[in-house]
Amino acid sequence: MTLHLVLGSTYAWSVYRNPIMAETGWEQSSVALAFSLAIFCLGMSAAFMGRLIEKFGPRMMGTISAILYGSGNLLTGLAIANHQLWLLYLGYGLLGGLGLGAGYIAPVPTIIKWFPDKRGLATGLAIMGFGFASLLTSPIAQFLMSKQGVVQTFYILGIAYFLIMIIAA
Repeated sequence: MTLHLVLGSTYAWSVYRNPIMAETGWEQSSVALAFSLAIFCLGMSAAFMGRLIEKFGPRMMGTISAILYGSGNLLTGLAIANHQLWLLYLGYGLLGGLGLGAGYIAPVPTIIKWFPDKRGLATGLAIMGFGFASLLTSPIAQFLMSKQGVVQTFYILGIAYFLIMIIAA
C-alpha cells in the first residue's frame, strides 16, 4: 500500500499547475499535457509490465518504479528551473508515467499470495492507497511550495518518493 500512497500523489497535479505556469509562463494546455502523458504511460506500462513482474518479481518492479518515478519528479524540477517544456514531458510524463505503471501493478501478485481467500478485498484496499494519496500530498506540496517554491518542491518530493518507495519495495 505504501507504493500506492506515493504513486497516487500524481493526482495532486492540479496543485502544481498554477505555480508551474507562474514560474515558466507556459500555457495551461502545455502544462496539462504532462499529466495526460503520465496517465497514458501509466496505463500502457501497467498493461505490459505483467511479464516483467513474473520474470523479475514485485520487489524488482518496485525498485524500478522508485527509480523512474523519483527521477521523473527530479527532472520535473529541472524542467521548471530551466523553462524546458520538453523536459517536463520527459520527466513527469514519460519517466514518471512509466514509474507509475510499474509501481501500480508491482504489489498485486504479492497481495494475492498473502490473502488467497480475500484477493479482491486485499487488492482493492491496496489500490485504495492510490486514490487516497492526493488527499495527503496536496497539503504537503502546497506547504513546500509556499516555503521553498515549486522547483525545490519537486526536488524534495522526488528524493522523498524515491526513498520511501525503495524502503517499501
